[in-house]
Amino acid sequence: MLAGFLGSGKTTLLNHLLHHSGGSRIGAIVNDFGAIEIDAMAVAGALGDSTVSLGNGCLCCAVDAGELDLYLDRLTRPGVGIDVIVIEASGLAEPQELVRMVLASENPRVVYGGLVEVVDAAEFDDTRARHPEIDRHLALADLVVVNKADRADDAERVLATVRSLVDGAAVVPATYGRVDPEFLFERRPHEERIGQLSFDDLSTADEDDPHGRHAGHLHADYDSLSFVSDVPLDPRRLMRFLDSRPEGLYRIKGYVDFGPHDRRNRYAVHAVGRFLRFYPERWPAGEQPRLTQLVLIGSGIDAPLLGKELQACKNDAPHADEHGMWGVLRYVREPEDEQGSEEPPV
Repeated sequence: MLAGFLGSGKTTLLNHLLHHSGGSRIGAIVNDFGAIEIDAMAVAGALGDSTVSLGNGCLCCAVDAGELDLYLDRLTRPGVGIDVIVIEASGLAEPQELVRMVLASENPRVVYGGLVEVVDAAEFDDTRARHPEIDRHLALADLVVVNKADRADDAERVLATVRSLVDGAAVVPATYGRVDPEFLFERRPHEERIGQLSFDDLSTADEDDPHGRHAGHLHADYDSLSFVSDVPLDPRRLMRFLDSRPEGLYRIKGYVDFGPHDRRNRYAVHAVGRFLRFYPERWPAGEQPRLTQLVLIGSGIDAPLLGKELQACKNDAPHADEHGMWGVLRYVREPEDEQGSEEPPV
């Protein structure tokens, strides 16, 4: 979900994602304000051959919240082949209502991917003075992009103010909406899908660039951690880790082996901001060794410390704790909801 006040740069950011998707196919739903769909036309031009006919127009149609389920159903059909859906809210929309609709969706192919709030750094003080509800919107966000940082007289002060208003969200500066897509969704991988980044990408990054991957680029503000364990994790310890995850840790995705607590299933974990969900699934036939594989992405996080905390989640007990999985199961969807294989993040 892409939100932000009028003129903050939402469409610019969306067009940047469309042009730098790395092979991922993006569906865009643009909720314009007004009779002329200017934003929709701008986005449709960027989509090119990724435009999908919906019968009464391309997928970049101005919609209101009441049409959202219909569009999600059409865009998530397996034959359409879309990997990611971006909903660009109107600059005057109430993002909380749109987020609530996505979370309430009964579409089993939809996984909520988070609320990205775009802020115009150059106009932030004036916008906030005229529209105090901006503070509430920022508190809801999972990621805040402080756009037009190059135009602000005091960008660092704006960044500090925004960070004081968010509730654990990552806050990153940007110019011209240039946010690395890997921070928001995985690009079409050539190896096993793990989350935002493939393990192949992460494991070779430091080898190829010992001074930091793409040092000096905007996504140098992002930190990532890959964690692999051939020892099962203790569910109580992992839940303590997840419940206390630090501010700025935006995304967690991967697979968890709980060993003796559930020998039949591995658990796919999906966390964005404060949102958390587990998906039990059968281990692939003959998979050995059984591994926990996680990717964590954030801004301003202490990756080595998080790695140590995950190491401490390893299960050193020979027997299962009878009630150990209760904390995990609170975040598991009902079995009848677990249909389909690839759920496009929204």
